[in-house]
Amino acid sequence: MRNAVSNFQAFQDAAQNAALAQPARAPGAAFDDARSAAARIRTGIICNPKSHRNRSSVESTKPFVSGTVLAATPRTQAELAEVLTDFARLDIELLVIDGGDGTIRDVLTCAASIWTGVWPKVAIVPSGKTNALALDLGIPDDWTLDRALAAARDGTVIARSPIEVARAGGTPLRGFLFGAGAFVSATALAQRTHHAGAFKGVAVGLATGWGILQTLVGRASSSWRRGERMRVRYATSTDAGANADTDRARYILLASTMVRMPVGVRPFGTPREGMKTLLVDSPPRLLALAAPLVVGGASPAWLDRAGYHRIDTPSFDLHIDADFILDGEVYPGGDLTIRQAPAIRFVVP
Repeated sequence: MRNAVSNFQAFQDAAQNAALAQPARAPGAAFDDARSAAARIRTGIICNPKSHRNRSSVESTKPFVSGTVLAATPRTQAELAEVLTDFARLDIELLVIDGGDGTIRDVLTCAASIWTGVWPKVAIVPSGKTNALALDLGIPDDWTLDRALAAARDGTVIARSPIEVARAGGTPLRGFLFGAGAFVSATALAQRTHHAGAFKGVAVGLATGWGILQTLVGRASSSWRRGERMRVRYATSTDAGANADTDRARYILLASTMVRMPVGVRPFGTPREGMKTLLVDSPPRLLALAAPLVVGGASPAWLDRAGYHRIDTPSFDLHIDADFILDGEVYPGGDLTIRQAPAIRFVVP
């Protein structure tokens, strides 16, 4: 892996000179446009060979693996750290992540300890089972590597802040959708729908609908209704019910910095930037009435009084013994601080 990265620098000048000597291209030649963009932007590509579609595997990126562009397929966290360290040493201007939300989470988590100052721009090639961040950024499902490189050349970017989940003595995780309580069970359902052949918004919709149904018809003692004990302390909130610094059962806790959520759901209300949370008391009251309103983004005053709290905050502290989810991956609970991390510049169409 390291020898491949070292070749990046050796061929850089020669590739740039060769690109400048290219004859004029026919209009609409996307592949040539991508190569032209590659000749001007120092680019590092992280490919996840296990992604659902894996449209930009090592084979498909070989035309770009020379000069100013290098692709790598790290298979372990150690390899990922090694590759990103070399990318930083070579002062890349663009980091391309070819994968789904889980790949993005892993790359951004590792990269945060490497780029402690100004980050390179980040481009996403959505090839995973779930691509919620790509949807939020307006990246089409069929976006390819050559189109991402061409967009990087044109310089269109959107700033989006990840969520950072930190615990004492651990490496902070970075992602875009945090969930606890019933969200853990709903995510497990979504994973099963993936195995059944449902992906992206379809899986999210099926899991959400089934989770609500299980809660509606289940007994008070069912795992769906009883929730998980949590202690939540918001950095800024006047909501006494949500901010009570005591352990109590909560049905669900969600947090995200995305503006648009999959399949058009609006659990945080009106789409907006910043870190937003939804905290629902357990057992959920008037769920048959509240669920369509919460999912659709409506905000009648009685929702908060009934225990459905929507709160914007830069950070909050959470103690939970049960597991939580970050971008589809399960992690053990404990004493956590969830906060909005510095913004990253994402390349968009």
